[in-house]
Amino acid sequence: MTDTPPRLSRLTFHGPLSEPRAARMVQRLAAARPRTVLDIGCGWGELLLRILAAAPDAKGTGIDVNGEDLARARRGAEARGLTDRVELIEEPALATRRGPADVVLCLGASQALSTAERPTAEALRELRRMVSDGGRVLLGEGFWERPPTEAELSGMWPGATATDHDSLATLLDLAVEAGFRPEWTETASREEWEEFESAYQADAEVWLAGNPGHPLAAETRERLNRHRGQWMSYRSVLGLAYLTLVPVTG
Repeated sequence: MTDTPPRLSRLTFHGPLSEPRAARMVQRLAAARPRTVLDIGCGWGELLLRILAAAPDAKGTGIDVNGEDLARARRGAEARGLTDRVELIEEPALATRRGPADVVLCLGASQALSTAERPTAEALRELRRMVSDGGRVLLGEGFWERPPTEAELSGMWPGATATDHDSLATLLDLAVEAGFRPEWTETASREEWEEFESAYQADAEVWLAGNPGHPLAAETRERLNRHRGQWMSYRSVLGLAYLTLVPVTG
Protein backbone atom coordinates (compact mmCIF):
# COMPACT_ATOMS: atom_id res chain seq x y z
CA MET A 1 0.00 0.00 0.00
CA THR A 2 1.40 3.41 -0.98
CA ASP A 3 1.85 5.65 2.08
CA THR A 4 0.69 8.95 0.59
CA PRO A 5 -1.04 10.06 -2.61
CA PRO A 6 1.52 11.15 -5.24
CA ARG A 7 1.03 14.59 -6.79
CA LEU A 8 1.79 16.45 -10.01
CA SER A 9 4.28 14.04 -11.55
CA ARG A 10 2.42 14.23 -14.89
CA LEU A 11 2.66 18.01 -15.21
CA THR A 12 5.48 19.82 -16.99
CA PHE A 13 3.96 23.28 -16.59
CA HIS A 14 1.79 24.29 -13.64
CA GLY A 15 -0.88 25.68 -15.94
CA PRO A 16 -2.73 25.03 -19.22
CA LEU A 17 0.27 25.31 -21.52
CA SER A 18 1.06 22.82 -24.29
CA GLU A 19 4.50 21.89 -25.53
CA PRO A 20 3.94 23.46 -28.99
CA ARG A 21 2.76 26.77 -27.50
CA ALA A 22 5.62 26.82 -25.00
CA ALA A 23 8.12 26.24 -27.80
CA ARG A 24 6.72 29.16 -29.78
CA MET A 25 6.84 31.42 -26.72
CA VAL A 26 10.44 30.49 -26.00
CA GLN A 27 11.45 31.11 -29.61
CA ARG A 28 9.72 34.50 -29.64
CA LEU A 29 11.24 35.64 -26.34
CA ALA A 30 14.75 34.35 -27.11
CA ALA A 31 14.84 35.91 -30.59
CA ALA A 32 15.98 39.30 -29.26
CA ARG A 33 18.93 37.70 -27.43
CA PRO A 34 18.00 38.81 -23.89
CA ARG A 35 20.77 39.12 -21.34
CA THR A 36 18.54 38.99 -18.27
CA VAL A 37 15.34 37.06 -17.51
CA LEU A 38 13.20 37.56 -14.39
CA ASP A 39 10.41 35.14 -13.45
CA ILE A 40 7.85 36.37 -10.92
CA GLY A 41 6.24 33.48 -9.05
CA CYS A 42 8.49 31.10 -10.97
CA GLY A 43 7.30 27.88 -9.35
CA TRP A 44 9.10 25.02 -11.09
CA GLY A 45 10.82 27.51 -13.40
CA GLU A 46 10.21 25.40 -16.49
CA LEU A 47 9.68 28.25 -18.96
CA LEU A 48 12.50 30.29 -17.40
CA LEU A 49 14.93 27.40 -17.85
CA ARG A 50 13.85 26.82 -21.44
CA ILE A 51 14.41 30.48 -22.30
CA LEU A 52 17.89 30.34 -20.76
CA ALA A 53 18.68 27.23 -22.80
CA ALA A 54 17.57 29.05 -25.97
CA ALA A 55 19.39 32.30 -25.10
CA PRO A 56 22.91 31.22 -24.12
CA ASP A 57 24.06 34.73 -23.20
CA ALA A 58 21.24 35.23 -20.70
CA LYS A 59 21.18 34.87 -16.93
CA GLY A 60 17.96 34.34 -15.04
CA THR A 61 16.37 34.96 -11.67
CA GLY A 62 13.27 33.23 -10.41
CA ILE A 63 11.47 34.20 -7.22
CA ASP A 64 8.74 32.33 -5.40
CA VAL A 65 7.52 31.78 -1.84
CA ASN A 66 7.09 28.01 -2.25
CA GLY A 67 10.27 26.26 -1.24
CA GLU A 68 9.13 22.87 -2.53
CA ASP A 69 8.48 24.30 -6.00
CA LEU A 70 11.87 26.01 -5.97
CA ALA A 71 13.56 22.73 -5.07
CA ARG A 72 12.01 21.17 -8.17
CA ALA A 73 13.21 24.17 -10.21
CA ARG A 74 16.75 23.71 -8.88
CA ARG A 75 16.71 20.04 -9.87
CA GLY A 76 15.58 21.10 -13.34
CA ALA A 77 18.38 23.65 -13.59
CA GLU A 78 20.96 21.08 -12.55
CA ALA A 79 19.67 18.53 -15.05
CA ARG A 80 20.03 21.11 -17.84
CA GLY A 81 23.46 22.34 -16.75
CA LEU A 82 22.10 25.82 -15.97
CA THR A 83 22.90 26.20 -12.28
CA ASP A 84 25.62 28.78 -12.98
CA ARG A 85 23.20 30.96 -15.00
CA VAL A 86 20.12 31.02 -12.79
CA GLU A 87 19.27 32.13 -9.26
CA LEU A 88 16.17 30.65 -7.67
CA ILE A 89 15.25 32.62 -4.58
CA GLU A 90 12.60 32.09 -1.93
CA GLU A 91 11.15 35.54 -1.37
CA PRO A 92 7.88 37.45 -1.95
CA ALA A 93 7.39 39.47 -5.11
CA LEU A 94 5.37 42.24 -3.49
CA ALA A 95 7.29 45.53 -3.68
CA THR A 96 10.32 43.73 -5.09
CA ARG A 97 13.09 45.96 -6.41
CA ARG A 98 14.37 43.33 -8.82
CA GLY A 99 14.76 44.33 -12.43
CA PRO A 100 14.81 45.80 -14.91
CA ALA A 101 15.23 42.66 -16.99
CA ASP A 102 15.07 42.08 -20.72
CA VAL A 103 12.39 39.41 -20.32
CA VAL A 104 9.96 39.33 -17.42
CA LEU A 105 7.68 36.33 -16.91
CA CYS A 106 4.55 36.50 -14.77
CA LEU A 107 2.42 33.45 -15.39
CA GLY A 108 -0.58 33.21 -13.10
CA ALA A 109 1.21 35.28 -10.46
CA SER A 110 -0.12 38.84 -10.81
CA GLN A 111 -1.66 38.55 -7.33
CA ALA A 112 1.89 38.34 -5.96
CA LEU A 113 2.56 41.91 -7.13
CA SER A 114 -0.39 43.65 -5.51
CA THR A 115 -2.52 43.64 -2.38
CA ALA A 116 -5.50 45.09 -4.28
CA GLU A 117 -8.69 43.07 -4.44
CA ARG A 118 -8.34 43.23 -8.23
CA PRO A 119 -4.57 43.11 -8.71
CA THR A 120 -4.20 43.13 -12.50
CA ALA A 121 -3.87 46.87 -13.13
CA GLU A 122 -1.32 47.40 -10.35
CA ALA A 123 0.57 44.26 -11.36
CA LEU A 124 0.86 45.51 -14.92
CA ARG A 125 2.29 48.82 -13.69
CA GLU A 126 4.83 46.90 -11.61
CA LEU A 127 5.75 44.75 -14.61
CA ARG A 128 6.30 47.89 -16.70
CA ARG A 129 8.78 49.06 -14.07
CA MET A 130 10.57 45.71 -14.07
CA VAL A 131 11.14 45.36 -17.81
CA SER A 132 13.96 46.97 -19.76
CA ASP A 133 13.16 49.34 -22.61
CA GLY A 134 12.93 47.17 -25.70
CA GLY A 135 12.31 44.08 -23.59
CA ARG A 136 9.28 41.83 -23.29
CA VAL A 137 6.82 40.82 -20.61
CA LEU A 138 4.99 37.51 -20.87
CA LEU A 139 1.86 37.74 -18.75
CA GLY A 140 -0.37 34.75 -18.09
CA GLU A 141 -3.66 36.08 -16.71
CA GLY A 142 -7.15 34.73 -16.20
CA PHE A 143 -10.14 36.30 -17.92
CA TRP A 144 -13.83 35.50 -18.33
CA GLU A 145 -14.65 33.88 -21.66
CA ARG A 146 -18.20 35.07 -20.93
CA PRO A 147 -19.91 36.46 -17.84
CA PRO A 148 -20.34 33.61 -15.33
CA THR A 149 -23.77 32.79 -13.96
CA GLU A 150 -24.49 32.80 -10.23
CA ALA A 151 -24.79 29.01 -10.31
CA GLU A 152 -21.38 28.70 -11.95
CA LEU A 153 -19.80 31.11 -9.49
CA SER A 154 -21.20 29.17 -6.54
CA GLY A 155 -19.31 26.09 -7.73
CA MET A 156 -15.95 27.78 -8.29
CA TRP A 157 -13.35 28.74 -5.68
CA PRO A 158 -14.68 30.01 -2.32
CA GLY A 159 -16.02 33.55 -2.59
CA ALA A 160 -15.85 33.66 -6.40
CA THR A 161 -17.53 36.74 -7.89
CA ALA A 162 -18.08 38.08 -11.38
CA THR A 163 -15.56 40.85 -10.63
CA ASP A 164 -12.68 38.43 -10.00
CA HIS A 165 -11.63 38.67 -13.64
CA ASP A 166 -12.05 40.97 -16.63
CA SER A 167 -12.88 40.18 -20.22
CA LEU A 168 -9.99 39.65 -22.63
CA ALA A 169 -10.70 43.03 -24.23
CA THR A 170 -10.52 44.78 -20.86
CA LEU A 171 -7.35 42.92 -19.94
CA LEU A 172 -5.70 44.19 -23.12
CA ASP A 173 -6.91 47.72 -22.39
CA LEU A 174 -5.33 47.52 -18.92
CA ALA A 175 -2.03 46.47 -20.47
CA VAL A 176 -2.09 49.44 -22.83
CA GLU A 177 -2.97 51.82 -19.97
CA ALA A 178 0.02 50.48 -18.01
CA GLY A 179 2.43 51.43 -20.82
CA PHE A 180 2.54 48.40 -23.09
CA ARG A 181 1.59 47.44 -26.61
CA PRO A 182 0.47 43.84 -27.11
CA GLU A 183 2.84 42.12 -29.51
CA TRP A 184 1.09 38.76 -29.27
CA THR A 185 -2.26 37.72 -27.82
CA GLU A 186 -3.13 34.06 -27.37
CA THR A 187 -5.38 32.06 -25.09
CA ALA A 188 -5.25 28.55 -23.68
CA SER A 189 -7.32 26.10 -25.67
CA ARG A 190 -9.88 23.71 -24.22
CA GLU A 191 -7.44 20.88 -24.96
CA GLU A 192 -4.72 22.61 -22.93
CA TRP A 193 -7.12 23.16 -20.04
CA GLU A 194 -8.29 19.54 -20.10
CA GLU A 195 -4.73 18.20 -20.22
CA PHE A 196 -3.72 20.43 -17.31
CA GLU A 197 -6.71 19.69 -15.09
CA SER A 198 -6.58 15.97 -15.81
CA ALA A 199 -2.86 15.76 -15.13
CA TYR A 200 -3.29 17.85 -11.98
CA GLN A 201 -5.56 15.17 -10.50
CA ALA A 202 -4.39 12.01 -12.24
CA ASP A 203 -1.72 10.78 -9.80
CA ALA A 204 -4.02 11.04 -6.81
CA GLU A 205 -7.02 9.61 -8.67
CA VAL A 206 -5.08 6.47 -9.61
CA TRP A 207 -3.74 6.17 -6.06
CA LEU A 208 -7.25 6.51 -4.62
CA ALA A 209 -8.64 3.84 -6.94
CA GLY A 210 -6.04 1.40 -5.61
CA ASN A 211 -6.17 2.50 -1.97
CA PRO A 212 -9.84 3.09 -1.08
CA GLY A 213 -9.35 1.92 2.50
CA HIS A 214 -6.21 3.94 3.24
CA PRO A 215 -6.37 6.31 6.26
CA LEU A 216 -5.83 9.23 3.86
CA ALA A 217 -8.46 8.05 1.36
CA ALA A 218 -11.39 10.05 2.73
CA GLU A 219 -9.63 13.41 2.71
CA THR A 220 -8.06 12.67 -0.68
CA ARG A 221 -11.46 11.76 -2.11
CA GLU A 222 -13.00 14.95 -0.73
CA ARG A 223 -10.18 17.09 -2.17
CA LEU A 224 -10.37 15.47 -5.60
CA ASN A 225 -14.15 15.69 -5.78
CA ARG A 226 -14.09 19.33 -4.70
CA HIS A 227 -11.49 20.30 -7.27
CA ARG A 228 -13.28 18.42 -10.05
CA GLY A 229 -16.51 20.22 -9.16
CA GLN A 230 -14.75 23.58 -9.32
CA TRP A 231 -13.25 22.72 -12.70
CA MET A 232 -16.63 21.71 -14.08
CA SER A 233 -18.02 25.05 -12.88
CA TYR A 234 -15.39 27.21 -14.58
CA ARG A 235 -14.81 24.99 -17.62
CA SER A 236 -15.37 27.10 -20.78
CA VAL A 237 -16.06 30.13 -18.56
CA LEU A 238 -12.62 30.95 -17.19
CA GLY A 239 -9.94 31.51 -19.80
CA LEU A 240 -6.21 32.09 -19.55
CA ALA A 241 -4.56 34.70 -21.75
CA TYR A 242 -0.88 34.68 -22.63
CA LEU A 243 0.07 38.24 -23.56
CA THR A 244 3.50 39.11 -24.94
CA LEU A 245 3.82 42.81 -24.11
CA VAL A 246 6.25 45.42 -25.43
CA PRO A 247 6.96 48.45 -23.21
CA VAL A 248 6.25 51.86 -24.74
CA THR A 249 9.33 54.08 -24.53
CA GLY A 250 9.88 57.78 -24.97
